[in-house]
Amino acid sequence: MDKHAIYKHQGLGGTSGIGRRCALVLVDFVNGFVDFDQLGGPHILDAANATVPLLAHFRAQQLPIAHTRVVFADDGSNHNVFALRVPPLQKLTETAPGSQIVPQLTPQPGEWVIRKQSASAFFETGLAGWLLQRGVDTAVIVGCTTSGCVRASVVDSLQHNLRTVVISDCVGDRAIEPHEANLFDMQQKYADVMTRDEFIAQHTRS
Repeated sequence: MDKHAIYKHQGLGGTSGIGRRCALVLVDFVNGFVDFDQLGGPHILDAANATVPLLAHFRAQQLPIAHTRVVFADDGSNHNVFALRVPPLQKLTETAPGSQIVPQLTPQPGEWVIRKQSASAFFETGLAGWLLQRGVDTAVIVGCTTSGCVRASVVDSLQHNLRTVVISDCVGDRAIEPHEANLFDMQQKYADVMTRDEFIAQHTRS
């Protein structure tokens, strides 16, 4: 029995769909995560570029948009276990080039830029309350890495009782194997996984 049959047999792989009001959450699309010599790779750059039309769609619809950056203090005063385990993260300070959002996704006025020190976009950031205040019931998540900060954000989104959508061609990882494995697993348990064009088409019709 293959993996698809096993999950289907156990009743997994359902859908929560797109709700009444969506928000776009862009997780860590910063220079350091698209640079192979730092924390990224070509796959992540492709995902960032694919996100440009999706971001334009959300802007045209005047829907809430939040960007995240990993930002640690210059003096190391807020280093945590995450920074201990992944030392290159310590270089992502407020003014470091690697911590700046990639130019093609530069935030506009009214879009919230979240500074975080953990994997999830939701952990101790106030994001859930910000979305609730704006009447959001569906978080559309893009960014990097698929197996790391994206997955952590997706799980937390679901745990905040939000319908959650992952845009498969707008998330990226350092290698294709963890990317594909995590997309499969998130679809089975935590989120609706669809392509950018599939989402835009469904969202436009709704």
